[in-house]
Amino acid sequence: MKIDIEFNSGAQLPMDAIPELARSAEAHGFDCAWGGEANNKDPTVMLSAIAAVTTRLKVGSAIYHILGRTPATLALQAVGLDELSGGRFLLGIGSSNPTIAKWHGQNFDRPLSRMQEYIDITRAAMRGEKLSFEGKFFTAQNFKMAFKPSGRLIPIYVAAFGPKMTRLAGRISDGVLINMANPTEIRRIREEVCSGAAEAGKDPSKMEIICKIRCSIAPQYDVAREALSHALTYYALADYYRDLLGRMGLAEEVEAMRSAWKAGGFHAARKLVTDRMFSSLPLVAATSAAEVVEQIKPYIEAGATRIILPYVAASEDIVGEMKSFIDYWSPATTGSVQ
Repeated sequence: MKIDIEFNSGAQLPMDAIPELARSAEAHGFDCAWGGEANNKDPTVMLSAIAAVTTRLKVGSAIYHILGRTPATLALQAVGLDELSGGRFLLGIGSSNPTIAKWHGQNFDRPLSRMQEYIDITRAAMRGEKLSFEGKFFTAQNFKMAFKPSGRLIPIYVAAFGPKMTRLAGRISDGVLINMANPTEIRRIREEVCSGAAEAGKDPSKMEIICKIRCSIAPQYDVAREALSHALTYYALADYYRDLLGRMGLAEEVEAMRSAWKAGGFHAARKLVTDRMFSSLPLVAATSAAEVVEQIKPYIEAGATRIILPYVAASEDIVGEMKSFIDYWSPATTGSVQ
């Protein structure tokens, strides 16, 4: 089991602080530094900076959206990051969502078929093959890298939580990236991923089950909760997380927040965040990093093989808080949560 860090999931950190933080994360035993993609700071720039100043720390995308770039473009970025890092790149991709699809002028439909096609093309391109692909959703004609890639099989992880996508992830990828799921859901997702892997003749025990647990530390719990409440509200209002939150028993709270949002906006919805939502979701409001360690253990027991910890600052000293959070960890600390 690995403990990872994520930078800039909320676009909080200044980019020029990332290299020093990455070196610190490597020294303190984190296995991988991840960066996500939405309308935040560009993850490829950030991951490149991390790869250039570290030697052991893996770098990963959590996640790239398949509607944000062509498969050929992603293949070039992935192979480039892998070369720069000396074979340390982990590729996480997702089917996107209706909101992000509109940003890129794309349609969000048939995500399972799109994901299958996208991965097929990207894998071929990363192998250095000349592409001649005419699919239902993606086309790539006569593209071939102008250089010979290393030949390393870059691991691919699919962002998923629905039954069909998680089973597909087991069939066609090396594992699954899970966001906003509690231990009960982690168990369900793990079973579906392993079932998909078995269907494809793969060893289910080799599937990576990667989950994010956002955390914030402050002298008082309510201050840490306030910092995390923005992310919680965002997901509660997102149509594509509605079913997931409902499965976790939060349908009533979600519908109340959505009604408040329609009537009074985002902050009106945020005022309705409840204690039960915090206790039911992977959001750790703590007064010490030791508390974070204790609260991630149930996710490991549920089958997570990697835990990504996106830290959310509770004060204006964003860089200072991140440094303090990283400084707590060590190989001995991560060993205590095995």
